[in-house]
Amino acid sequence: MSTPTAHQPPEVNQRRVAMATLVGTTIEWYDFFIYATAAGLVFAHLFFEPAGASIGLLLAFASVGISFLFRPLGAFLAGHFGDKIGRRPMLVITLILMGASTTLIGVLPSFETAGLVAPILLLLLRILQGISAGGEWGGAVLMAVEHAPRERRGRAGAVPQLGVPLGMLLASGITALMTGVISPGEAFLAWGWRVPFLLSVVLVVVGYLVRRAVDESPIFLEIAARKQQTKVPVVELFRKHWLLVILAALVFAGNNAAGYMATGGFIPSYASGPAVGLERTDVLLAITFAAATWFIFTLLAGFLSDKIGRKRTYLIGFSCQALMVFPLFWMINTGSLPMLYLALGLFTIGLGLSYGPQASWYSEIFPASVRFSGVSISYALGAIVGGAFAPTIAQALVNATGSSTAVSAYLLGMTAISLVAVSLLRDRKGIDLSMDNQAEQEVGATIFDARRAPAFVPAAEGSVASR
Repeated sequence: MSTPTAHQPPEVNQRRVAMATLVGTTIEWYDFFIYATAAGLVFAHLFFEPAGASIGLLLAFASVGISFLFRPLGAFLAGHFGDKIGRRPMLVITLILMGASTTLIGVLPSFETAGLVAPILLLLLRILQGISAGGEWGGAVLMAVEHAPRERRGRAGAVPQLGVPLGMLLASGITALMTGVISPGEAFLAWGWRVPFLLSVVLVVVGYLVRRAVDESPIFLEIAARKQQTKVPVVELFRKHWLLVILAALVFAGNNAAGYMATGGFIPSYASGPAVGLERTDVLLAITFAAATWFIFTLLAGFLSDKIGRKRTYLIGFSCQALMVFPLFWMINTGSLPMLYLALGLFTIGLGLSYGPQASWYSEIFPASVRFSGVSISYALGAIVGGAFAPTIAQALVNATGSSTAVSAYLLGMTAISLVAVSLLRDRKGIDLSMDNQAEQEVGATIFDARRAPAFVPAAEGSVASR
C-alpha cells in the first residue's frame, strides 16, 4: 500500500467523499431516469397527444434526447468554474438545479389543460436537467478519484458511477410502485406519474447536506496553491487535447447508447407495447432488476480495473456487450417475463464492465489544470453521440422495419465504435494526478498505445507510470 501523502487523505475522509458522490449522483440520475421512464409511458399522451400515438411517442423520446444537446453547455460552464474555483461548489450547484427542474416537471399542466404551453415548459425544464447533468458527473468523479490513493482509484471512481444504476433502480422501482400498487390504471395517468418527480425535493435536501460536508479535492487545492489554474480551461483543452476529447467521448458513446436506450426509455415502452405485450408494472420491475445487476458489475469493474488496468476491463466489457445486442431482443420478443429478466441481466454485465472504469481512466488522461473541463466535456459529447436520441432512433427503426433486428445492428455499430476508441487510448493507471502542465505536455503522446509511445518510468515522486 502506498505511503500516505497530501493526495491520500485519511480513510474516514475518503468514505465521506465516497458517500457524498454516491448520494449526489444517485439523486441526479434518479431525476434523469424518472423523465425517461415517464416519457415512454405517459408523456406521449399527456403532452404530445395531438400528434397521434406513434408520432407522439417519437416526440416524447425526442424530448428525452434534447437534454443531451445541452449537456455540453453544462459541461463547459461546470468545467470552466470547476477548474478555476473548485470541484465542490459545482457539485452543490448542479444538484440543486437538477432537483428544482425535476420537481417543477411534477407540477406541470398537461396539453389538455394548458395547450402548447405545456410541452414548451416540459422541454425547457428538460433542457435545465441536461445542463445540470452535463456538469454533475465531472465534479463527482474528480472528487472521488482525486481523493483516492493511486492503487485504489478504479474502485473509488466506480462509486459515483454506481449512482447511475442506483438512480435507475430508484426511478423504475418507484414508478413500478405507482403503476402497480398506489395508482394503477387511469389514476397513474391522472396524478400517479407526478409523485416520483415531487419526491425529488426530499432527495435534493439530503444530497445538499451530504455534499456540503466534504472537503475540496486535494489536487485542486495543490494546483490552486501553486497558482496553476488555467484562465480559460476550455480553450486550453481544445487547443492541446482536442483529439483526446474526441477519443474519450467515443469510448463512452457505445456504453451510453446501450444503457440509456436498453434499460431506460425504449425497452419499457417496447416490452409493454403491442410488439411484446407484457404488463407495464412487470416490465418496470424487470428494469429494476437490471439496474441491480448493472450496479454489481459496475462496482466489480472498478476493482478489476485496479488489478488488470482500465483498458483491459473496457475491452472485456464491450466484448460482452457486443455478444448480447442480438440475443437481448431475441429473448425479449418471446413475450416471456423470465426471458426478459434473463436478457436484461446478461446485457448489464457488459454494460457495467464498460462503465465502472470510466471515472478513473478519464481522470488519468487529462492534465490537472483542465481535468474538470476534459472529463465533463468528453462525457457530454459521448452522451450526445451515444444516448441522446437512441430511444428515438430505436423507435424509428422499429416503425420503419417492423422488427427489432435493426435496433440490435445499431447497438452493435455503436459498440464497435467504442471498441476502436478504446484500442487507440493508452492505459495510464497510477500516474501522478497533480502533474503540472509542462510534465503533461511531455507525456502527451503517450495517450496512444504503448507500443507506439516512448516508455516512461516513475520518478522518485511518482510522476509518470509506464504502462
